[in-house]
Amino acid sequence: MDIKKIIEKTAAQYSAKPAFIFSAIRQDSWRSGSLPVRQAGAPGGKEETISFADLKRNVFKLANALKSCGVGKGDKVGIYLPNGPEYAYSYLACFCLGAVAVPLDYMLKTDELLSCLSHSETKLLLVKIKPDVSLEDIRRGVGSLKQIVCLGEAPDATLSYEEVVAKAEENLTASAIQDSDPALIMYTSGTTGKPKGILLTYKHLEGSPEAMQYFVDLSDRDIKLSAIPLSHIAGLIYIQNCIIFGITLVIMERFNPFEFLKNVMQYRVTCFHIVPAMYTAILTMKEIERFDLSSLRWVVVFGAPSSPEVLERFHKYCPNAKLLNGWGMTETCPPNTVTPLDSKNIASIGKSAPHCNIKIVDDKGMNIQIGQIGEIVISGWVVMKEYYKDPQLTAETIQNGWLHTGDLGRVDTDGFYYIMGRKKEMIKVGGQIVFAPEVETALHKHEGVAEVAVIGVADDLRGEVVKAFVVLKEGTKLSAEDIRYFAKDHLANFKVPHAIEIRDSLPKNRTGKIDKEQLKLSALSSQPSA
Repeated sequence: MDIKKIIEKTAAQYSAKPAFIFSAIRQDSWRSGSLPVRQAGAPGGKEETISFADLKRNVFKLANALKSCGVGKGDKVGIYLPNGPEYAYSYLACFCLGAVAVPLDYMLKTDELLSCLSHSETKLLLVKIKPDVSLEDIRRGVGSLKQIVCLGEAPDATLSYEEVVAKAEENLTASAIQDSDPALIMYTSGTTGKPKGILLTYKHLEGSPEAMQYFVDLSDRDIKLSAIPLSHIAGLIYIQNCIIFGITLVIMERFNPFEFLKNVMQYRVTCFHIVPAMYTAILTMKEIERFDLSSLRWVVVFGAPSSPEVLERFHKYCPNAKLLNGWGMTETCPPNTVTPLDSKNIASIGKSAPHCNIKIVDDKGMNIQIGQIGEIVISGWVVMKEYYKDPQLTAETIQNGWLHTGDLGRVDTDGFYYIMGRKKEMIKVGGQIVFAPEVETALHKHEGVAEVAVIGVADDLRGEVVKAFVVLKEGTKLSAEDIRYFAKDHLANFKVPHAIEIRDSLPKNRTGKIDKEQLKLSALSSQPSA
């Protein structure tokens, strides 16, 4: 994918049109209660509008600035910035040079950054300083690091982002980039253990836009709203949508349900993709009925097994929108399946894109019959090149050209796929198989349940039993026994949660997914010792 040519073409066609609208919010703006259309500089935050002509200028100047710092084709550039236009410029400038972007979640701490930056052999780091991150430790601990460029405050021994960009030329010489050249190393988690970096090439950059073009009807009339971290593959998809389809992209500094709905209403947003927990957070707001969401054409849920009930509840507030469910992995250039626009089957994750092959297999890798549950595997040019510098994990994951996703699913006679959960979410209760998402869907049907997560916990008698963590809607009073009694009307006895813990909230990761590993650790620590 030639990003430089795409930017030049789109900037020529839509020169003065807004490419990005950046919506930064103040810490104290949550539930401000203020619904009038917000003007730039008004209480609640700041806004910045960048035209396509400005986008091109800013990206090309940053690319030239990176060149002046010694960045060339194949060099790794770490991006450790909050959501904002500069994150997008950094991706695109790297791609214009044939460099390798290493996007990093802005929630990572020093040890986690050291792990990822060292593993990726990052040469230059684009960063905005945080009090809990030590640039000195990073400089000393990352042997490959030659330069640090700081957005905003730039301490000694670093360069100022604003100054190096201001000095750079606007005209950019094209770089010779091949499809097989590395473009991205995306880390799936900020662990201080063995990093897991997904290596994608410049050919892989075509995967998500090609899928979007196939699945949905994006056009230059659309306005999309991004509240996903731009360090995530779903955040990059938003940026690609902008430059390829000529859409206007509203970028939120961070997800905030009240501000999210304000932005939909103010900018007449037409579509977005977010994770299930974000829909749940929006639906817990009493103010939701005060927002005009009639501009929405379609909305997508992705990133985790979802409850159709949650999406259907949201649909009441935007009846003009089509509901879509999607699935894919960073390793396979998502989305790989999406609900067809003419279908209402949102219990399914949709049908496969034509540029990838998907099938359901058993533990031996053999095809299984339609309707049976097995592991989802995928092949085609969208499959990642490798887990960076980890040939063993790569070989375990990609077998005979098929990437084993770890997701359990099934397919029906019409070609619709259904996610049953992760392999590690399969709970074996006295020899019977329980899929956590099935129990979660049943509990979501209770009108008093706002959020639910299900895990398996060890049991001496049955091997494992089901445990549910439940968050109630505001003002709802329910006991664990009330919820268990409800579950018995909707689930077989062995699927009914043996233990139910009612909480005020559930732990989330940066993309808004419920962090079940934390729940498993808390459940383990609460069990009596032998």
